[in-house]
Amino acid sequence: MSTAVEVAPPVRRRLRRPERLLTQNSELRDEGIWNWTLPALATRLNDGRTVKTCPAAGVCALACYARQGTYLFPGVIDRHQRNLQYVLDDLPGWQRQMAAELAHKRHQGGWVRVHDAGDFFSDHYMAAWLRIMIFRPGVNFYAYTKEVSRTKRMVEPNPPRNFRWVYSYGGREDHLLDPSRDRVADVYPDEAAIRADGWHSQDSSDLLAVLGPAPVGIPSNNIPAFRRRMNGRTFRAWQAEQDARRLARQVTRPRR
Repeated sequence: MSTAVEVAPPVRRRLRRPERLLTQNSELRDEGIWNWTLPALATRLNDGRTVKTCPAAGVCALACYARQGTYLFPGVIDRHQRNLQYVLDDLPGWQRQMAAELAHKRHQGGWVRVHDAGDFFSDHYMAAWLRIMIFRPGVNFYAYTKEVSRTKRMVEPNPPRNFRWVYSYGGREDHLLDPSRDRVADVYPDEAAIRADGWHSQDSSDLLAVLGPAPVGIPSNNIPAFRRRMNGRTFRAWQAEQDARRLARQVTRPRR
């Protein structure tokens, strides 16, 4: 005779809304760019929920700058998780607060990078951002994204005039990209490799990713462990190798 075991549901803590949503990291501050951020790749919130914030991530997860250094400080993790919880539990409230914050004169004519870490992880979340962009036409927005299919479906047919985006290689949807039509960015081992391929570096300004000549090359972070994993490859080549191995396993897997 078996007995049922009751499992207590996750306890959701009272939502703590950040006083200010937009911040400036050390790299973007010099350019006057503000940014919004979420936890990178995935996170487990205090109430037990596990959320993927970069659903289309591929090899980029193995060399992600937003999963090392200052991003691992407890205060930073807490701030990013609070941002995500706000979006998950009160998306309309978050949208209103973001729109109100963007009305400040410091943002007029300026630039906001959507996601210093994280990505457009759901249709509802992306739709909220699109509404904000349309509501604040005096602010310019840009984003790197690996959510190729979602962006092509929700943004490309009728994009806000003040939104620019670049598809970054290293994700599970790389195969959907066409560099002759899509604006793309790839992470390279160094500046020399970018020049050798005839791509254009954005190292002097992050805005070159969306405003400069294409295609865009991004020099990799000088982190020894990440460089070893890249092994002289670009994210594009690294992801292609992973995809080929995955396909080979599917082909050779015996049928039952």
